[in-house]
Amino acid sequence: MVKDYDTCTDEELIARLRAGEREITDYLIDKYKSLVRTRARALYLVGGDHEDLIQEGMLGLFKAVRDYKPGKEASFATFAGLCIDRQMYSAVASSQRQKHQPLNSFVSLSEPVSEQELRLVDEETPEEIMISRENVIGMHERIKERLSKFEYQVLELYLKGYDYTQIAEKLGKQPKAIDNALQRIRSKVREVCS
Repeated sequence: MVKDYDTCTDEELIARLRAGEREITDYLIDKYKSLVRTRARALYLVGGDHEDLIQEGMLGLFKAVRDYKPGKEASFATFAGLCIDRQMYSAVASSQRQKHQPLNSFVSLSEPVSEQELRLVDEETPEEIMISRENVIGMHERIKERLSKFEYQVLELYLKGYDYTQIAEKLGKQPKAIDNALQRIRSKVREVCS
């Protein structure tokens, strides 16, 4: 079989995977691993381990490949994003219950999901979804209020995946200034969360 994966939509690839082309799983996992890293960065852990989140996110991505049903309202990319987020949030919640240190506290600084995406999360009641969304928006606003303009710029670039050096270049600062800003940001986030 010709491996023309780049010319196919994700939904077409899933259909081919269901028809027996098992190597498509590896292709989709590789294609979306940067999404996992981005989502893990957006789930800002206070004292947590970034690599633990990435592992959980990759598990969520694998579940998305396994469970996606073409023809639903959501695209595969949307569904994968939700599966990745839910897996990471579940790991954080589980670690809080079990008092495990690596994932013991988190603040979501990612943008709230759309109403259509929220409808895809059928295990939660509408009330739970609205309360969660309001909590995330409120937390984001409290954090934003505590940060200086410079700190907020640093945070936005960091959450988009830029490293210290790239942030320093974009903002015309020294990498040490960026490191110091991120330390202040972490401290302020801890204060807001406690």
